[in-house]
Amino acid sequence: MLAEPPIRLKGLDIMGITNAPRPRQVAAWASLAGIAVLLTACTSSASSAASSASSTPTTVTTPGMTAAPATSAATPAGSPSVAAAPTGADTFLAAAQDLNGTLWHEPGCGGFGCALSGDSTTFLAAMKWTAWSGTEAVGTGTYKINDCHPNCAAGHVYPVAAVITLSQPVKVCSASGSRWVWSHASFTFPDGLPAALQGQNAPQNPWTFSALISAAQQSCS
Repeated sequence: MLAEPPIRLKGLDIMGITNAPRPRQVAAWASLAGIAVLLTACTSSASSAASSASSTPTTVTTPGMTAAPATSAATPAGSPSVAAAPTGADTFLAAAQDLNGTLWHEPGCGGFGCALSGDSTTFLAAMKWTAWSGTEAVGTGTYKINDCHPNCAAGHVYPVAAVITLSQPVKVCSASGSRWVWSHASFTFPDGLPAALQGQNAPQNPWTFSALISAAQQSCS
């Protein structure tokens, strides 16, 4: 049989119409492939930029100043300045633990003596100092102690041989300058204590002058 001639519709070849979309499909796939390549390149560039940003130190700038890289670790604050250590020449014993009273330097405590407590129940007398430095003062003498029985006004005062050690000087500030005052005392009694001053009636030993310490801190604040 003879092949039938192609059907023509208004001057168009149907076979040509059937085959026409194929180049367009190829072009479409090529366009999609090109877009995929561009997306991959953009993603790669964004990742590289992000990686570079994370590895590069952030800079902090201030108008009129050169930019400097910021660091994640804060710069340690400078340590507070330490006051100069006291010397024996500027260290004192405060009468009755009162910073506004008399300040003694190696006092002999003649007569009835030097009041050690604010209530005048303890005194130092006939003192001889074997050491008086910026860290410690050591002396021998008499420690006069009121037993406050039945009360302090009517109590009996006992003179007791003692070795007194003063220590822990605290700084006191004033308009005339700074000084150091002993804030701690300890005692040894070579001959022991009388029976009336033993047990619960024994004198405080060692003795920290807490009120004096607070007053000294406030004077320098």
